[in-house]
Amino acid sequence: MEKKTFGRNLSAFGSRLAWRCHFIQKLEDQPSLETHCMHPAFEGLREDGNREDYFQAWANGQTGFPFIDACMRSLKHQGWITFRMRAMLVSFASYQLWLDWRVTAPYLAGLFTDYEPGIHYSQFQMQSGVTGINSVRIYNPLKQGKDQDPSGTFIREWVPELKNYGMQKLHEPWLASSDLFFEQGAKNKVSYPPPVIDLIKSSKEAKEKIHAVKRSELFKGQSSEVLNKLGSRKRPHRKKHQKHKAVQLNLFN
Repeated sequence: MEKKTFGRNLSAFGSRLAWRCHFIQKLEDQPSLETHCMHPAFEGLREDGNREDYFQAWANGQTGFPFIDACMRSLKHQGWITFRMRAMLVSFASYQLWLDWRVTAPYLAGLFTDYEPGIHYSQFQMQSGVTGINSVRIYNPLKQGKDQDPSGTFIREWVPELKNYGMQKLHEPWLASSDLFFEQGAKNKVSYPPPVIDLIKSSKEAKEKIHAVKRSELFKGQSSEVLNKLGSRKRPHRKKHQKHKAVQLNLFN
């Protein structure tokens, strides 16, 4: 390995350790982050919307969205998935299924072999849009599946019910004819469920609910206090490194 490359990797490793300590300290300073939204305006947002059938479908990889289900099943079997996959699972549960993060966070905590409470709960709140200091990130599981698993290898491995589907229908099996769907299910002695929600409708409704909170007087009145207390501090200016292409872990790393 070249000296420059090794130096960059070492610097990146040091940076990750620093952020790890940062998030651990956050939770030690404010243990309530495990049970309360960073921004109090989001309290009560999802509690009444929790549906046990949605939670079970998500937790068992039976949502009807192949890439979501493949990620969850892989995680349950191996205890680890990439950051992008983790963020997508949380986003899907929080926005499209409208499940409260206090219901889903403990479940994933029990699956991650690298579970660290400080990082876990801060990231869960961030990906669920209840910090008030981070952008709302709603992942599209269809786009993510097509972008991250274009050959369908990952989905076919973890969702064997769809292993005989061609690429045209693999990411959206509900578009196949009912006869084909039945035929494939019978061949594999198991049926694959239809989507538990309307992806477009649920995403739109989630955005509207989140933005309604952000327009409230409660949100505006406490945002500065939350930012000052929990926002990451700016770092001293450092000399810029030469630009280099970032390496993203793929599904099989």
